[in-house]
Amino acid sequence: MTPLSSSAPPTAFAAADLGATSGRVVVGHVGRDTLDLTETHRFDNTPAQLPTGLHWDILGLHQGVLDGLRKAARSTTVASIGIDSWAVDYGLLDSDGALVANPFHYRDPRTAQVVEQVWGRIQARDLYRITGLQHLSFNTVYQLAAEKQLHRARTLLLIPDLITHWLTGTTGTEATNASTTGLYDARTGTWSQPVLAALGLDPGLLPPLRRPGDLAGTLLPGVAETVGLPATTPVTAVASHDTASAVVAVPAVTTDFAYISCGTWSLAGLELDRPVLTDASRAANFTNELGIDNTTRYLRNIMGLWLLSESQRTWRSRGLPHHLPPLLDEAARARPFAALVNPDAPEFLAPGDIPARIAEYCARTGQTPPESQGAVVRCILESLALAHRHTLRQAAELAGRDIRVVHLVGGGSRNELLCQFTADATGLPVVAGPTEATALGNILVQARAHAVVGDRSDMRRLVSRTQDLCRYTPQGDAKAWNSAAARIGLS
Repeated sequence: MTPLSSSAPPTAFAAADLGATSGRVVVGHVGRDTLDLTETHRFDNTPAQLPTGLHWDILGLHQGVLDGLRKAARSTTVASIGIDSWAVDYGLLDSDGALVANPFHYRDPRTAQVVEQVWGRIQARDLYRITGLQHLSFNTVYQLAAEKQLHRARTLLLIPDLITHWLTGTTGTEATNASTTGLYDARTGTWSQPVLAALGLDPGLLPPLRRPGDLAGTLLPGVAETVGLPATTPVTAVASHDTASAVVAVPAVTTDFAYISCGTWSLAGLELDRPVLTDASRAANFTNELGIDNTTRYLRNIMGLWLLSESQRTWRSRGLPHHLPPLLDEAARARPFAALVNPDAPEFLAPGDIPARIAEYCARTGQTPPESQGAVVRCILESLALAHRHTLRQAAELAGRDIRVVHLVGGGSRNELLCQFTADATGLPVVAGPTEATALGNILVQARAHAVVGDRSDMRRLVSRTQDLCRYTPQGDAKAWNSAAARIGLS
């Protein structure tokens, strides 16, 4: 398709972007030299602790999407809708199309006991050779092994596909999110029949795959009436894994870049033409997830700013100062490298008192625990920067690539201290922004499907020239960062 001419007016696209703590609907106006976002609605995403475990309030999320689309319809003519969310979690539908139960939250601990059971049916090495997926105990493949309602299910839909189903009545699985499940063949781009057979899973449980830019369907009449949009309004499959959408909006102008999609998690890695499925890659716990245009997002999940947001939540519950700007000011004045943690230590995964867990980690590793809130924040940010450095260096070595610039996108790009620490730790320039990378990527894929923008490079150039970006150059003591990395095994 040929992009619209410079004289064409911007086209409006609606993106429902569901995150781990909140969801929102944004409208993006896209033209040849225009890429503007307006948030029409934001809503909380509060998990529910039930007797059965930790669940998502999927009905509340769906209602939030409808409310946001209704507000979008009042403000503009919406050309298309796209849905993205976090990965791995799913809803099960029965033979009547009804939801079997509220989807489990990936932080629910029920999968911890089934990993070895899965490996007893298909060896970890073989699973990686097929799927290329980083081992995380909450990957969909392990969730299904722990699933007690599977006998009632006829269809499994990942979270964005479930919302899309309720909007359109159609079923399908968008491929970038499918690639995070542990059920997808990274080489063939299809559901892996050997994995399904080894685990005794019915292939009919998994709907056909969709690719970013495919038409998922149009609005059901009742949905159209509810939100005030025409029933002919298309719902376009985007890169529905939020990280895949964020990588679409990386404002790279060369190919020798690394990215960090930084929010609740830090997803740090490279964009490659093909997966890296070696034993060394498996041992380093790197994942090969699908990006747009059949690219590979070669990355590793790092426990990101979850550590900071959970610390703030703990402090708020105790009536302590918890607003970020003064905490960052205090952290900037705190003593460098006084205490460090490995952000991916298992004790940091579950919700709870992260400052206390940091103190326990430090005591166990022979360090003096942080003595102030600012020191805790500095510990978190320096530790994240070291994890960023370690991951990107390993990715470059395993993939045989050089990195000359790091693009840090997402909410973490607003954290100036983290951005500077990442530049200092890596010894590379860091370009921070856009903050709204996920929503931008969602909207850009819709825009390309509707011939408003061109190829991947064209989309990234549009981001680069329309969004606010900030460049950080390395300023720290490289030897001090090397010594700090060695202290926590991230050299």
